Amino acid sequence: MHPRAAEFAERARERYDADVDVLEFEAGTETAAAAADAVGCETGAIASTIVVSLSGGERDGALVAAVTSGANRLDLDAVADHFGADAAEMGDPDRIREVVGWSIGGVPPIAHDAALPTVFDPTLTEYDTVYGAAGTPSAVFAVDPKTLADLADATVVDLTE
Repeated sequence: MHPRAAEFAERARERYDADVDVLEFEAGTETAAAAADAVGCETGAIASTIVVSLSGGERDGALVAAVTSGANRLDLDAVADHFGADAAEMGDPDRIREVVGWSIGGVPPIAHDAALPTVFDPTLTEYDTVYGAAGTPSAVFAVDPKTLADLADATVVDLTE
């Protein structure tokens, strides 16, 4: 197992008392479509974690996480409105790595270095099992969506286009 995927599994066990089964794929799972093809599920069952930077308001400069269904596109204006910011944009990859502890393409929905306010796409709750990144662009883990929302301490709210 890739060292970062193993680190994710260890963090999940230590922080949440959750044993995760990490699945790794040679082809990579950088996009929701690629992950769905690798896993053999619908694109909608991929729980993509997108880290967003807020501008303006009380959370100016803060990073937040959005766990969205791979079938949906995140609405950055809705994210800004939800968090009381003037604007929201995709987070800077270097800052994400520094603050969250994971690189884009492999950011898991849980086990971050810093606690991030998190929103959770209700579309994911339509599935029995969803798949989130497990610390690398080629690793995912399977989880019940309601359990995932609880572990991420996420607010279930539709912020997609």
